Parts: sequence; C-alpha cells; structure tokens
Amino acid sequence: MDTVWARDPTEGFILGRISELLVEGAEVIPINPKFQRRVLPFSDIFKAQEDDKDKDYDDNCEMVFLNEGSLLNNIRIRYYQNKIYTYVANILIAVNPYKDIPQLYSAPTIKNYQGKSLGQMPPHVFAVADKAFRDMKVLKQSQSIIVSGESGAGKTESTKHLLKYLCVNWGAQAGPIEQKILDANPVLEAFGNAKTTRNNNSSRFGKFMEVHFDKSLHVAGGHISHYLLEKSRICSPQGDERSYHIFYMMMAGAPESLRKQLGLTKPDDYNYLKTGCTRYFTSSANEKKLSAGQKSADHAKSGPLRDILLDDVEDFTTLDGALSRLGLSDADRLQIYTTVAAVLHLGNIEFEDNPEDTRGGCRVSPSKAKALDIASSLLGIDATELRQALESRVMQSSRGGIKGTVIMVPLKVYEANNARDALAKAIYSNLFDYIVNRINQSIPFQASSSYYIGVLDIAGFEFFTVNSFEQFCINYCNEKLQQFFNEVILKFEQELYRREGLSVPEVSFVDNQDCIDLIETKNHGILNILDEESKLPKPAYNHFTSEIHKHWANEYRIALPRSSKLKSHRSLRDDEGFLIRHFAGAVCYQTKQFLDKNNDALHASLEGIVQDSKNKLIQTLFATSNAQKGKLTFISVGNKFKTQLLELMEKLRKNGTNFIRCIKPNNKMIDGQFDGALSLMQLKCLGMTSVLELMEHGYPSRAPFADLYNMYKDYLPPELKKLEPKIFCEAMLHSLKLRDKDFKFGVSRVFFRPGKFAEFDKIMKSDPENLKAIVADVKKFLVKSRWLKAQFCALTVIKLKNKIIYRKRALIVVQKTVRGYLTRKKYGPRIKVLSKIKNLNGNLKKMEAIAGQLKKEKESTTNDINKLKNEIVATMDKIKKDGKIQPSAIDALYAQIVAKVDNQMDSLQKKLLAQKNAEEQARLRKIQEEMEREKKRKEEEERRLKEEEENRRKKAEMEAKRKLEEEQRRKQEEADRREAERLQAEQAKEALDERRYQERLEQERQDHELALRLAQESNGQIEESPPMIRKSEAVKNQQAALAKGKYDLSKWKYSELRDTINTSCDIELLEACRHEFHRRLKVYHAWKAKNRKRTIMDENERAPRSVMESAARTPKLQQKAPILDNNSQRYFRIPFVRPGGDNSKRGWWYAHFDGQYVARQIELHPEKPPILLVAGKDDMQMCELSLEETGLTRKRGAEILENEFNKEWEKHGGGKYVRPADRKQ
Repeated sequence: MDTVWARDPTEGFILGRISELLVEGAEVIPINPKFQRRVLPFSDIFKAQEDDKDKDYDDNCEMVFLNEGSLLNNIRIRYYQNKIYTYVANILIAVNPYKDIPQLYSAPTIKNYQGKSLGQMPPHVFAVADKAFRDMKVLKQSQSIIVSGESGAGKTESTKHLLKYLCVNWGAQAGPIEQKILDANPVLEAFGNAKTTRNNNSSRFGKFMEVHFDKSLHVAGGHISHYLLEKSRICSPQGDERSYHIFYMMMAGAPESLRKQLGLTKPDDYNYLKTGCTRYFTSSANEKKLSAGQKSADHAKSGPLRDILLDDVEDFTTLDGALSRLGLSDADRLQIYTTVAAVLHLGNIEFEDNPEDTRGGCRVSPSKAKALDIASSLLGIDATELRQALESRVMQSSRGGIKGTVIMVPLKVYEANNARDALAKAIYSNLFDYIVNRINQSIPFQASSSYYIGVLDIAGFEFFTVNSFEQFCINYCNEKLQQFFNEVILKFEQELYRREGLSVPEVSFVDNQDCIDLIETKNHGILNILDEESKLPKPAYNHFTSEIHKHWANEYRIALPRSSKLKSHRSLRDDEGFLIRHFAGAVCYQTKQFLDKNNDALHASLEGIVQDSKNKLIQTLFATSNAQKGKLTFISVGNKFKTQLLELMEKLRKNGTNFIRCIKPNNKMIDGQFDGALSLMQLKCLGMTSVLELMEHGYPSRAPFADLYNMYKDYLPPELKKLEPKIFCEAMLHSLKLRDKDFKFGVSRVFFRPGKFAEFDKIMKSDPENLKAIVADVKKFLVKSRWLKAQFCALTVIKLKNKIIYRKRALIVVQKTVRGYLTRKKYGPRIKVLSKIKNLNGNLKKMEAIAGQLKKEKESTTNDINKLKNEIVATMDKIKKDGKIQPSAIDALYAQIVAKVDNQMDSLQKKLLAQKNAEEQARLRKIQEEMEREKKRKEEEERRLKEEEENRRKKAEMEAKRKLEEEQRRKQEEADRREAERLQAEQAKEALDERRYQERLEQERQDHELALRLAQESNGQIEESPPMIRKSEAVKNQQAALAKGKYDLSKWKYSELRDTINTSCDIELLEACRHEFHRRLKVYHAWKAKNRKRTIMDENERAPRSVMESAARTPKLQQKAPILDNNSQRYFRIPFVRPGGDNSKRGWWYAHFDGQYVARQIELHPEKPPILLVAGKDDMQMCELSLEETGLTRKRGAEILENEFNKEWEKHGGGKYVRPADRKQ
C-alpha cells in the first residue's frame, strides 16, 4: 500500500508502508527493519514520495507532499550535506552546524547574493538580508528581521552575519560607522553572553539592533535596544555553567600588569565564579600562554573548553580593540575593567554574626577584610562607609520621636548577603547599560536616517529543572513573539485571502492569547499580582503563589506543580510554584525568588555611597537614582520589561517583517548529529508545520495594483496611462508569460505562489531599463490581446448573422406547417372518402374480370357493373360540389356505395363458385398460409409491446418509488430543519470542544517531550498523567457500544473484514462488516485526500464529482425511520467527466448498489478502455459512500433497470454476480 512517514519518538518520522486499516488508524510496517511495526492514528501518518526519497529541496514548498514528515526529512538530508539553510516560502530555516563550513560566509559569497531575489540563489541568511534591503527600498518602509529559536540554535551567529552583510554592501560610504556597528557584537557578547549547559555562547539578554540608512540608502548609523539582562548569573552560576564571558576573558587574556592592578588571579578565588564552571575557552596555541596562577584547579585537571567561536585569551584582545574603535579612551576602558573586577571582589566579601550586637546584626568576616578594601578601592568608595552600608541600612521614622530621624538598622547575615549581591548586580547591570549607551553614541543616526533594518535577537524559549523569574520573563516575551508570528503569517494572511476573494483552505492554529492574558492582564495577571504582593508590608512568595492559583483556578493554561510530568517538580508544595502550559510546552516555575528579582532597587544607604564615589564611571552609572523610596511607588522589573516589550511589538508591527527560524540539531552541541525528534519539536513550536500547511495553497508575495502602476507610470506612453491599475497589472503579468496558477488577482492586489520570488522581484525592481523593457512587453501584449478580441468580435458577429438567417428559415417552415394543418383539417374528411371511393375502382375491375369469366348472364352483369360505375361517379360529384355536406352524410353515401359493390361482388362470386371450385380451394390454402404468417407476426408484436409496457411500468414504479422517497424526505425536512437548528448549536459546541481537546492533546505531547528532554539532561524521571477524557467521552463510548450491536469488529483487521464480506453467509455479520469496512475506507480516503500530491488533484476520483459533492452536502442527521431498503438491489447511471479531461467527451458511470453500498461499478469513457470494479477485490478504487450519502436516489432519471446494467456489464466482459443472501451455507 502507500509509502508514508510514520511518527517515531526518537527519529521524529520514519519511512514505512501501510499494511492494515484498523479502527484506531492504520498499521505501519517500517521500511528499515530495525524499527518495529506500529499502529498509529492517521493524524500521525503522512504521505511520502516513493521516488527520489533522498532528493532535497531549497524551498520546502516545492516538495510533492507538504507535511511534517517531508519537512523534517528534507532538513535532515540537507543538514548532512552541509546545506544548513532552507526556506518555507519566504521564511528561512537555519540549522546550527556546530562547525565551520568553508566559504559559506566569505566575501565572494556576500557579493554573489547582492541584488538576487529569494530563489535565484541557494537559501542563505544573506538572501533574507538582501530581501529586507530591497523591500525597504521599493516599499519605502523600515524592515525587521526576527531571529528566533531556542538557546544554542545559532541566533547570535545569524544576527552577526546579517549585520555583516548589510554593512559590507551598503556601509562603505559610512566610513568608521560600518566598523563600529560590527564592533558592537564582540562587546555585547563579552558583557552579555555566557556559557550554559545548552549553549557555549548563550545571549543572556535580548537586543534589537537597528541599522539606519540615509536617503541614498547607505548606512547612516545604528541603534541598539536591549532587554532583560540576566542579573542572577552575576552572583550564582551553577554546575557546568559560567558567568559572563568578560570575567574569564580578563583573567585569561588581560595583560599581567592590568591583572595585578585589578587584583585578578584565577576563577577559583572568587565566590561569584567558583560555584560554576571555572575552565577557560582557549585554543591549543593560546592555552600555552596561560600561567599556572591563571588556571583553576578544574582547568588544570580537565583542560580547557573548546569551541570554534570562543577563545578567552584572544577574545579579550578583540574586545579591547572594539572598545577602542567605538571611541572609548584608554582611561574609559580601564574604568570599565576596574568596575568588572570590583564586582568580583565585592562577591568575596563575607559576613558573620556579630556577637557584640544585641539586635542580631552581622559584621564583615575579619578574613575577608582585604576583599572589602580592594572592592572599595576599585569602586572609589571609603572602606568604612562601604562596610557600614553592607552591615546596616538607614531608615527614617515617620512617627514616634522627631519625624525624619535617621535610624541605623543592623542587617542579619542573609540580609547583608542580599544587599551585597544587589549592589554587585546593580553595578554590572548599570555598566551594561552604560556600554550600550556608548555604542549608540558612537553610531548616531538621527540627522540623516530615512529607514532602518532592525534585527531582533532575543533569548529563545527556556525550560530547566529549576525555572525562576528570568525564565518566566523570557518565555512571556516568546509568547508575545509567537503571537506576532501567528498574526502576521497565519491569522492576518488568511484574513487577507478572504478579503481579496482567494479560495484558500483555512489552516487552524493554536491562539496563545489566553496564555498572554494570564501573564499581563491588568486585573489578575501574574505580573500584576506580583507587583501587588511587593507592596504589602510583609510580602511572601507563598502568599503570591496562592493568589495566582486562587484567581486562575479554572484556567487550563496554569496548573499546580504536582501536575508536571517531571518527577522532581511534583515534590513542590502548591504555594511554592506554578506550571504554565506555554505554546512550546509546560514549564514549572519556582516562585521563591520572584519577589526579590522583581525589585532591583538598592536600599538608600548603598545608593548614597555609590553616588558619592570618587570613581567618575561609578558616579555616571548611578547618576539617576533608583533607590527604593517606597513600596507603593517603585517600578518593578516585570513592569519595566512589559513596557519595553509593548514598545518593541509596536515597532515590529509598523515595519515589514522577515523571519529566520533557527534549529538546534542536537543537545550535545556537536556536528554531524541530527536528532529528529528534537528538531521536529522545534519546527512545530516555531510554527513551521502550520506555515507549510498554509503555503500548500497560499501566496506569500503580493503587491497592490496601485503601487505597481505608480512605479511604472512615469515610463508609460499616453495611451497606456489611461489604463486602470488592475488592467495594467494583468497585461504586465501576462506579458511576462507567467502561468495562471503562479499568481492570482485579488480585489486590490496581485498574489504570487511560493517559489515565484524571482518573477515577483523582476517586477518590483525599479531600475529604469528594466521598467522600460516591461512597458514594451505590456504594449506588445495589449496589441496582441486587442487583435484577439477583434477576431473574437468578428467571429461573434458572423455567428449572430448565421443565427438570424437560421431563425428566418425556421419561421417559414413554421408558417408552412400551420397553413397545411388548417387545410387538412377543413378538407381532410372529403379527401379521405374520395380516396376510399376511388379505391373501389379496383373492386369494379375485379367484377369486370369475373363477369368476363362467366359463361351465362354476361351482358346483364356488365350492365349492372356500368350502372354501379355511374353511381360512383355521381356520388363523387356530389361530394365535390356540395360545400355544406356533413361528414356523416359523406360516410352514409360511402356506405351505400360499398354495400352495393359488396352485394354485386357476392353475386358474381356465387356464380363463379361452381366453376372455380378447384381454383378457389388452392387460393384458400394460400390465404390460410398467409394468415398463419400474419398471426405469428402479430403475436411477436404483442410480445414486444407487452415487454415495452412492462419496462414502462417498472420505470414508472421506480419513479413512483423515487417520488415516494422524496415525499418522505420532504415530510422529514421540516422536522430535520428544527432538529438541525437544535443540533447546530450542539455541533458547534462539540466542534469547539473537539478543537480544544486536540489542542490540549498536542499540548500534552509537547509537555511530554519537554519533560523528557529535561529528564535526560538532569537524569530525572517523568511520570505520566492519566489520559485526558472529554466530558462527552462516556456518552460517546456508550453510543459506540450500542452501535456495535451483536458484533464487536474493533479488533478485526481490514483484510479480515473484506474476506468476511466475500465469503460469509451470515447476513447480519456481513452487513455489520460492510458498515465497518466502508467506515474505515472513508477515513482512509479522507486522509489520502488531505495528503494528496500538489501536482495533480483528484487523480484517483472514485465517483463522479457530483456524487462526492452530494455526499459532502448530505446532512448528518440521524434518520428516524429508514427510507432505503438495506437489502434492495438498485442500479444507477450518470454522466461522468474525468478531472482535467475534455468536457465535450463525456463518459458514463454505472453503479450497482447491493443494499447501502456499491457492489459493482463501471466507468465508460471515450477513447479509454472500460473500467469494471467489484466489491471485495477493487474496494480501494470504488466509491466508498452509502447510497443515502451519494444522493443518487434524488437524481431524476439516474436509476436504471437491472437488465440495462447487466447488459453493459456483460458487454464489457463482467462476470456473474452472486448476492451474499444467495450464497449457500
């Protein structure tokens, strides 16, 4: 049977073949014997291309079958061929190769892609950058490139290559600005990137980098917006993760003199670094430059970390040079390095309980006094003041005593540790803001900017065993970006198709607005509840968590930690966390540090001493006070990020949008390994499978008629300027010789199919020579089309003339016919009688002949005959001359003449009887023989007439039966209509419930895959939740059990059902098997239609289209009483035209229904051999619909007699048919 892609938990999809059709789906036998056969629902099975399975496609929309399995296979094949880029329409998919691919980003490659449209060159990040530039140029609109994907997918590298392409091609005239924009990347990576378990160079902040262009479309400057730096990483990297690169770069790559000046040694010596990975990234050559004093114990034991992009020794030199080119002097750079070192020394300050303090305060440990001195020296703060600010905080009384009295409140050890960490985070965070601001100052754009291209690189969806406030904010951002993607690519796209009148099938997708509302809604959103909790006198994370569960108790998107599939999460109490079902999977958040991380303000005493610092950089960093002045007035981190995110989304909506979806091929970060299940999960989360489904019928490129017309207007001659924009565009596209299926005209714009970007860009290019050439083609096309229209008009006039002549002749024929009828009506009786009288002359001649034979009385007999002749002549004269004679009188005269002739004839015959006895006997014998022959002929004629009458009676009975059935249906229609109105609401509700159920099933699958990945990374365990049951599941199960009746066929194979139908004599069993057999056939054919080839449609049509459409329109209401007899034998014939065939060459489709289903089927078509199909042998090619569903009984003249069907069946070689009821036991 069919070759298919079957879902697999490890490979994503594997190739197999369907072997059986079962109740729950189909049994698939994998082609690779290492995989076991499996039973899957049809939703997990997709058609595969049998030939060229290893062929790869630049654009996934070019594949024969557009489905998840083909998409994953194409990306896998290309990955192993070092083709890491591919398209889905105009969206680029980039797979991280984890290795350097020669010449992929070289200068010649950059040059090759300049000015080339998507599709002309192999897929590449440069092609997207060039498209964004050309869209900006042609559409006069700023562009955004959204680079998305999870950590380790290669977003940062893609961003760097995008900026490099833009600056190299259009930044040459910008002078140093071009280099400064490129220099921003190593600086931001040094201060904002870190090693995680999933990515050696993970961006721990989001950035939107704008490259601005002047009126000449040359680079004029840039701007960087950054979002949500992960400050907790400064103080507490864990396990195999590191803090920010800058700390390690300074210890490994800074000159020895600078390290001594700043008191830097090795990572093991700093509390903020030693809890995580303490090894450096170095190459073999640079590893030798490190002294023993720079290496940590782990580094000395295990050796350095390796990465093709990272080298802490060399990267410091790169960083220092980049900062210098960005305009920072030696003193500025020294101040930055000093501040970074101060953060490390600040972390080495430790506290212990102060036995001399009766209020339970703490003090700096005497052994860490040196760290305090170094930190205070580097920060330009008095050591005593720093000690005091860390050990206590200042409060002003609002009542009791003198208002405004300053009170020193000693801090406990944990409070002092928190204050120290808060200061370190504030210093580093403000330093990062300062560096970004200096970069922006070095690449100004305000004066000369016209448009810009922005590249968004923000942390991808994150999920760990322990997820805190940072992951919550990052995933909130990704929910907003996913919604934006759904709106731009799926929702708005489909709405546009509907407005423009394009018949594109609707593609469903999961709307995540409910998840966003859960987080950001004003009344009870999580961020709002968090801010309200922070304003309480004694805020507590337990109360905050309980409030969330209280307000969202009935929301599906949020759940208790114990509902997590990861076993470690189920040990959390209900008030210690919550689980959110994101678009990419369920994530369990622990809320213990939410309150602290949401408030990044320093207490007043710490804020005061840093503002009074002698270090000018520290003063600058804290020039704007951010001290906590009151719980009711503070601006939370979450609220600030929400505002930034809203501004970013508004900016993205105003710009043109391009998407790059980055894929991480494996979790080990090694090259040459492709994890199918992991990649498939990312593709689905990024919406690529939904886009692929939409693009099967969609049109990703479009242009308004008016815009195209205005672009060409200045080059048009006067006669073409008069054309309407739509007519001009039609002429232009036809002149380019594009096929009709490659584009569609909407109401206000023209749309292009995927893969037709080259033609689209050819039109959109605005250089004068190209425009003039296209205008010339348009003129040629218009001349040709007008000539064709003139020819058509001339032919139409000739046809009209011929029609007029034909009608004139037809009118004369009508006049002639009417006049003849009136004449015949008036003179008909006379002519008829005269004709009869003339016929009597024959009798007279016979009498004369007889008289001539008489031997006696010959003369008298001759006289009597002459007298009779005279009477006949007199009668004819009377009839002719008397105009008022009545038909009755004419008939009477005729009767008299006939009587006289008969009497005379009898008399003559009697006279001849004696003498001609012998001759008469011979003649009588001949007459007898003639009568016998006539009798036989009449009997045959009567038999034929009786047969025709019987056929007419049967057909009348069939028509009466059809009318009776139609009458019964009409009687039921009113009741059915009322029932339909009642059921419509129920069905709509059931459809909505079913959609939600399917969405939740998909969510459950993603949650399971996410939990499985976490369990593999953390060596944990997962626990499956009980399967979801719909509210109506019990009722449906009960109905299904009743429907099964006497026989349970759910375990029967497809082949067993077919064999039973062919051999069984048990009528009840046979009928049950037929119903189940055809039900499975319908499911199979529905799946096959959904997964059909895009190149040809309906190639295996099993019944005329009118029959299939009737089935689609047949109401699914349950009949109160059966209208059709399940055991009747009925035969039908209707016209049939094959799809894509000539409508003038019509064939015939015959069907014999044994009960409710087709038993025999014939297709007769001109110029093709007849097709005869029999149930039980050719079921896959036969109509699977029931007689009621086909609507054939409602088609007048469709039903035929059994002998008519059998005549065609036997004529074309069909064998004898035996009904199941006639089989012998």
